[in-house]
Amino acid sequence: MPALRGYIFDAYGTLFDVHSVMEAGRAITDDPAALSMTWRQKQLEYTWLRSLMGRYEDFWSVTESALRHAVRRLGLEATEAQLARLMDAYLTLAAFPEVAGALERLAGRPLAILSNGSPRMLEAAVRASGLGGAFQHVLSVDAVRTYKPSPQVYALGPKALGIPADELLFVSSNAWDVAGAKAFGYRVAWCNRAGAPPEELGFAPDHVVRRLDELPL
Repeated sequence: MPALRGYIFDAYGTLFDVHSVMEAGRAITDDPAALSMTWRQKQLEYTWLRSLMGRYEDFWSVTESALRHAVRRLGLEATEAQLARLMDAYLTLAAFPEVAGALERLAGRPLAILSNGSPRMLEAAVRASGLGGAFQHVLSVDAVRTYKPSPQVYALGPKALGIPADELLFVSSNAWDVAGAKAFGYRVAWCNRAGAPPEELGFAPDHVVRRLDELPL
């Protein structure tokens, strides 16, 4: 195997804890975990459905649509101001505790983010977490107007870094994203924080870790 020459990270669920929105959710429900889980599930479903339909909307719009659906599905009531505050929570998601140290450990080789997030969302999250100086590239699916796991999205990484996919380690906590990246041709690390089973899609990760500071050098 060739030496690793760079690292590409998924953002949501990998660097940033999407369920840190639960605190904002307490304003409209006694079960913010159920709201967060339903919101996240529908958010992902809408990215896949819009990709298949050929009807792209950016991740901010998808996230808002998913939130509105989740609120209705759970029988909750929320004002427009409360919905706006929940959406704003996506701009300041908490980074997982080990992220800063893990990125410092990998310094010296190019680091990038490749995410479904819109450029504005990613810029805000990176800035709020204080991680801006760590990344040479922050890549959004907006450039190709479709979502992961489309090969068009994964192709953005090698193009931006000028490094072949098999010399890059793609890192994600999402098992479906791991399968998509591996199918494209990346070397892949699955950050399996929850000890979940792998997807049955025929593509296994090269590495499985529980935390980002366990990534291979």
